[in-house]
Amino acid sequence: MTAALTKAELKTLQERLLEEKESIENHFDINRESTEGEPDSLRESIGELSAVDNHPADLGTETFERARDLAVDEHQSNELDQINHALDQIEAGSYGKCEICGKPIPFERLEALPFTTLCVEDAAKVQEGDLNDTRPVEEQVMTPPPRGAGEISQRNAGKFDNANAWEMVEDFGNSDSPATSTKRDVTNYDDM
Repeated sequence: MTAALTKAELKTLQERLLEEKESIENHFDINRESTEGEPDSLRESIGELSAVDNHPADLGTETFERARDLAVDEHQSNELDQINHALDQIEAGSYGKCEICGKPIPFERLEALPFTTLCVEDAAKVQEGDLNDTRPVEEQVMTPPPRGAGEISQRNAGKFDNANAWEMVEDFGNSDSPATSTKRDVTNYDDM
């Protein structure tokens, strides 16, 4: 079992957390200053009259840059929340203990990841659980692809398999109305 953190180790980690917090807050301050007064919409930010222009690659680059900036900001924001939580734990005297099992987190792990609240074993369990929870909901209703003729097809009989999807949709008709018919004087759908 790992020993609790010494006062010197705790002080070192607290200073590191405060440095990282300051760095992230500086990141947001710089972004705020550089984007003040700038337009929010993509069309306004690229300075074009239309979002569809002669250079679609420019628009793609701008979209990529904005998405990347948003992802970095979201990551930084999450990390800042974790740092603030770790600093609150230091104040409360519970820093360095796993939030799941209560065992002390080794100094080496905290040195590498000072805002962690989980030991390695519990972090792995949580991550495995998160991966299973983030599967698309569509997978709950999908049938597995056929592996062979007969056996699986019989087991999945009556389930929708996309084989005659077009015919099923066609039974509902289409969006053409008598008003858009190429024939003159059509008054009902059956005459079309």
